[in-house]
Amino acid sequence: MTNNITQKDNLKVANFLKTNPILTNNKKVREFEKQWSKWLGTKYSVFVNSGSSANLLSISYLRTLYKDGEIIVPALTWVSDVTSILYCNFKPVFIDINLNNLGANFELIKKAINKKTRAVFLTHVLGLNCLSKELLTLLKKKNIMLIEDVCESHGATFNKKKLGTFGEISNFSFYYAHHMSTVEGGMVSTNNKEIYEKMRIMRSHGMLRESLDQKMKLNFYKKYPKVNKEFFFAYPGYNFRSTEINAVYGLSQIKRLSNNNKRRIRNFEYFIKNLSNEKYFTKFNMIGSCNYALIIIFEKAFRNFSFRIKFETKLKKNNIEFRRGLAGGGNQARQPYLSLFKKKYKILGKLSNTDIIHDFGYYIGNYPSLKKSKILNICRLLNEI
Repeated sequence: MTNNITQKDNLKVANFLKTNPILTNNKKVREFEKQWSKWLGTKYSVFVNSGSSANLLSISYLRTLYKDGEIIVPALTWVSDVTSILYCNFKPVFIDINLNNLGANFELIKKAINKKTRAVFLTHVLGLNCLSKELLTLLKKKNIMLIEDVCESHGATFNKKKLGTFGEISNFSFYYAHHMSTVEGGMVSTNNKEIYEKMRIMRSHGMLRESLDQKMKLNFYKKYPKVNKEFFFAYPGYNFRSTEINAVYGLSQIKRLSNNNKRRIRNFEYFIKNLSNEKYFTKFNMIGSCNYALIIIFEKAFRNFSFRIKFETKLKKNNIEFRRGLAGGGNQARQPYLSLFKKKYKILGKLSNTDIIHDFGYYIGNYPSLKKSKILNICRLLNEI
């Protein structure tokens, strides 16, 4: 992986610090939230300290609406998508994925929906879109909330519209190697004013003073006249605030995000073009994709541990950093932490494709400055195995 922070970014932060500013959540945070909403195409955004915090904040909002219920989630996702569901007293329902977009299987989503379903929490893995017209139509018909995890897919699109604008809530991560970085950081975006106001409140301990909705404030003050307005905690909250420094990094990075994304897309297309389709799966649905990392999945004839050892040995010998399991290390339903939540989750059917990723799926870093010659060399090494 390569650090996305540049010296120009650092210089902007240094110049900002020279002004002796307030460093906690302040004007730069609000400016970054507005710029991000404009870039994405949503009305509102809430800047937080990580993508995982964005996930927990989203499910915590859902907890203000329901005491319990089920949330459908692909087994290939990040750990905090699942733990957010568990900690908020919902039951994750794991379903399998498609190999061509690494996203939740639509037929299984249909099968999983019941009266207890509160939301579908989808993950757009490594820059690939997992939405479809059929899915959006179904969720609208059933009046089921869609939450999008776009942490690895900034700028990817469906029908030429950015991912993160289809769900009622969408979450992003600005970790150091992602499409853009604030060192650490995350964002929650929405077009729903009520969601936005509640998330502003819950981001900062649940304090009502964080809300911009005066009517909401007056209603609470009227209902609880004996509570000190300065310390009025309307909802269970956290301290998920980020800082002005992180926001300055974000404001610097967002200016080149779209151009950097174009380079990432070209890199992935070139990689797939030169990769052996005999040994490696190459039939990805790349329409609207915006690649985060170079994806490698063994083809059926090579899905054995002997080939895997040769593969990993070759990469290590040539100092090529890799991760097995793609998003979150593979199948979340096979992770030890779930032993603490027995009978608190459900697995719908077999997770065959997710298990393929768990055992025989990898990624290698993709970044804007990655040269074609290096990509070609990586492909040559992989094809030799």
